[in-house]
Amino acid sequence: MYKQLLRPLAFRIDGETVHHTMMWWASRLLRCPMTRALLHSTYGRRKKEVERDLMGLHFQGIVGFAAGFDKGGELADRLETMGYSFMEVGTVTPLPQPGNPKKRIFRLIKDEALINRMGFNSEGLDVVTARIKRRKKRNIPIAGNLGKNTATPNEAAVADYTFGLQQLYPYVDFFVVNVSCPNVKDLRALQREDTLAPIVEALVEARQKQSTYKPILLKLGADPTEEELTYTVKVALEKGIDGFVVSNTTTHREGLQTTDEQLAAIGAGGLSGRPLHNRALRAVHCVRSAAGKGVPIIGVGGIFSGQDALAMLQAGASLVEVYTGVIYEGPVLARKINKYLKQHEDEIPQW
Repeated sequence: MYKQLLRPLAFRIDGETVHHTMMWWASRLLRCPMTRALLHSTYGRRKKEVERDLMGLHFQGIVGFAAGFDKGGELADRLETMGYSFMEVGTVTPLPQPGNPKKRIFRLIKDEALINRMGFNSEGLDVVTARIKRRKKRNIPIAGNLGKNTATPNEAAVADYTFGLQQLYPYVDFFVVNVSCPNVKDLRALQREDTLAPIVEALVEARQKQSTYKPILLKLGADPTEEELTYTVKVALEKGIDGFVVSNTTTHREGLQTTDEQLAAIGAGGLSGRPLHNRALRAVHCVRSAAGKGVPIIGVGGIFSGQDALAMLQAGASLVEVYTGVIYEGPVLARKINKYLKQHEDEIPQW
């Protein structure tokens, strides 16, 4: 029904409008226990799934929802009813900011892809923290995805990331530090040692002042070379990072069915969806080779099926996340992936 009826209707409307409409309805419907029970029976995990214990946390399954969907913490752990085993909230910036000018989400239907240039649109830490704070008990692990305000120069980014960690620390289970989004001016430059090392050191120092230990993961892009990724991973691990989320969207446009004229009309932005998958696999494999065993890696990028998720796990990921795949495949995607991975559990490496 989703592909034949709902998706064609939704694709007639601007992507950002659809997103906000979905969030409005979902945030209200998922407050109702009866609705959650119905959704769980339809989309949730029906049998015991492939479980993982990582970073001191228990994951009831391997599939999570990537950052960018629940930017404001409106849903948080309630997506457990849809079969997700963890969730990233954000990216959250210290101060509210509108992000880039609209229109900023574009569907590449022939490629089953999206281009977005949202630019860290955020309601700010105060609003997001207040929402998550209301959730006294979390059904699944929640990550706070941290970003800096666009107006904050890179040399002052340490303060933004540290403030975000301090504010969200009591209310999330782990953190993802976003230094790789291609839609924020000069952000990817933070992956260089001279800027990355001080950020990681400051976050680790801020964590040491807390009463509990919560993991900090670094989100890396798919576009750096193998040498660049390897170098970044080594630096981050030396400075105390716990793991990685790989990968962010890409600025590359090779091999698309969408015409050059259409791409030129769309303009800049990060590409996600099926065309990202192979590039993300390469990045995950590179990060795993550099990090070695025992380092958590969350693989994300172009996962549309159980086979895609298994390939990501075999490339080096410990867990996987989806986003664009849900837009094209529908809400049943997590359940399909969970079912497939359970059937192929003996093919999943233990990293």
